[in-house]
This record gives sequence, structure tokens and C-alpha cells, in this order.
Amino acid sequence: MTDNRISPIPELAPPREAPPAVTNLVENIERSWQLAQPYREEVEQEFYRLLFHLSPSAREFFPVSMQAENGRAVRALLRVLRSVHRPDDLVPVLRQLGRDHRKFGLAPAHYEAAGTALLGSLKHCLGPAWTPEVERAWAEAYTLVARAMQEAAADAEADGVEPPYWVGTVAEHHRLSWDLALVRVELETAIPYRAGQYVSVETPQRPRLWRCLSPANAPRADGSLEFHVRAVEGGWVSRAVVGHTQPGDVWKFGAPMGCLNVDRESGRPVLMVAGGTGVAPLQAIIDDLGRWVDNPEITLLYGARHWDDLYALDQLYSFSTSNPWLTVWPVVEDASTAPDVEQGTLAEVVSRWGPWEEHDILVSGPPGMIEATVTALLRTGVHPSQISYDPFLTA
Repeated sequence: MTDNRISPIPELAPPREAPPAVTNLVENIERSWQLAQPYREEVEQEFYRLLFHLSPSAREFFPVSMQAENGRAVRALLRVLRSVHRPDDLVPVLRQLGRDHRKFGLAPAHYEAAGTALLGSLKHCLGPAWTPEVERAWAEAYTLVARAMQEAAADAEADGVEPPYWVGTVAEHHRLSWDLALVRVELETAIPYRAGQYVSVETPQRPRLWRCLSPANAPRADGSLEFHVRAVEGGWVSRAVVGHTQPGDVWKFGAPMGCLNVDRESGRPVLMVAGGTGVAPLQAIIDDLGRWVDNPEITLLYGARHWDDLYALDQLYSFSTSNPWLTVWPVVEDASTAPDVEQGTLAEVVSRWGPWEEHDILVSGPPGMIEATVTALLRTGVHPSQISYDPFLTA
């Protein structure tokens, strides 16, 4: 996902009129960020150089090969900082991140070093455009972000309920296709997640390379988790999981995050749009809803490029036969692989179907698919507050 795509705030809310000071802060951040765009790689390189100089211990949080890191941390930080004009939406996300980042053992000095490195890298690349007003805007935005994350981490530490991370052992690794694997993990202590949420994962094949994965099951009595992982091009972690994970491997997990859920009491029908393995969190929600008979009417558009990529379709069909509130529609982009089903991208299909103005809408899948689908929904007249998505990066 590029920095100018979907907001990092998953659940969009109606915008409030920001006070002049906040508007000025956001304008300074956006204007200076646009000027920095041609130097993005240089900003990332300078950020890490300064961070490791200011805080050598921070190097332990990153993989041995920084090529695998590929600037993820600084890009994620920049996206969050550019959303400070929406604190009501941003702060809950930051609190989730703060709880998750306890897995690193971050100290206040690490947050301070990261802020100094970020401002220093932007100053280095912007030159004369780095004015006192611009510096103040970035500093205030970073302070808001760091404070919210540190407060959440401190609260979790004080509660003493959640560990900094959870540990589990791979019990099953099953190749569903050459590039897709089902992995079942048994945990020493169950993770208190909600169906539809995701967790960051560290595997022994790629130490210090944390990636986000969504459990495909609702919470179970035994605490086990099931993941569906597709090897993606250039994906250091996903390719290792599909090709090299084996029973007995020990995985680490961060705190659960994410906003995807179904409000059973709203009285509104639900549209779920899933691309590829993005069906996993929606499967978990559907699995959880199976505990009740009285559920909202749910339409699931499940899409992929080829028919054979719809690996969960039979299971979803089977579930829908005994749960009439669920209707599943397969969608394929390549018509030659399934000429008798709905054809096109998911964005094209949601544009053709509908109307969706009365629906709560959950979107899950690759970043490009989320971007295109959300854009298509907005163009059909859907209000942003109706749409939920979790735009984490997986690789």
C-alpha cells in the first residue's frame, strides 16, 4: 500500500470540523510531505541511520537484513502521523498499536529516538522547506501518537492481564495449493481476540520480521488459531510460512488489533467483500455468528483472479446451507476459469450490484483490492461511516 492510498484508520467516521490550529498543523504536514515525496527512499534511509545512531539498542527490533524491513516502520509511522486530524478514530488504533508494541520491550527512550530520527530525516531531505512551523507540526503530531501508544502500553502493563506477547506451537501445516497453506497453531495461553481481528506474528524462519495475519476461526475453547497464508511475490514471511513451516515450530504473537465486526443489534443487512485470503477474518466472524439463529442478512462477495483460488468456497457454501442468513456469491476475474459465475473485479461487481446504502459493509483483502472496492462503494453513494476495513500489510 502506498502512502497516499487508503487512510490507516480502518473505520471511517463523519468528519468533524477541526479547530484552526489543527487545520494549520495538518496543512503543514501535508504540504511538506508532498515536497518530500521525490525523496522518500532517502527519508527512510536517513530515518534508520539516525535511529540506530541515537539508540543502538533499537537495532534489535529489526531483522538482520534491513532489505527485508524495506522501510515498513517509517512508512507506517508517516501514514499514522498524517491522520492526526481525526483523533477520535486515530487514538483507538494507536492504543491497539501500543499494546501490540509491548512485544518489543520499548522504553520511553526508544519513542524519543524514533521521533528525533523522523524529524531529522525529513529536515535532511526538505532543506529550506523545513521551517519552524513545519517542524512544530510534525513534532506535535508525533507527540500525540507516541503519548497514546505509551499510555496504552502502560495501562496494559498495570492491568497485568495480557503478556507482552503470546507463544504458540504449529500443530498442523497443510498445503492447499502450491502457493497457499493452512496453518493451525496451539497456544500456551489463549489470545483474547475478537472474531475478525488480526495479530502480528513472528516465525522462526524469519526472526524479527513481524507480519499481520488474521485467524480464520472464532475463538475456540482450546485457544487454537487457524491461518490461511498465500505466498506473495517478494514476501519474505509468507513464502517462508508456505514453503518451510512445519509442526513443532514456535510462533510469537502480538496483541490483537482491528475493527472488523458485525453489529447484530443494528437491524441493518451486511455486505462482506473478500479478496483471496482476505476471506479469513470474515470467515471467523461468520463462524462466530453461527452461535446464534437470529442474525442480520449477510451477503458475502468472495473474489479471486481464478476459480481455483476460491479455496474456502465449499466450506462457506456448506455453512450457508444450515444458516439461511448467509448468502455467498463467488466472483472471478478470469472468465475462462468459471464462465457461469459473476465475472470481474470485486470493485466492478459492487458497482454493478446494490444498492448498498442501507448496509453495513466489511472489506478485507489485498491493499489494492481494498482501495479499489472502497472507492467504488463511495462512488455508488455509500457513506464512509458504513465501511470498515483493516489495511494492514502482509508479506
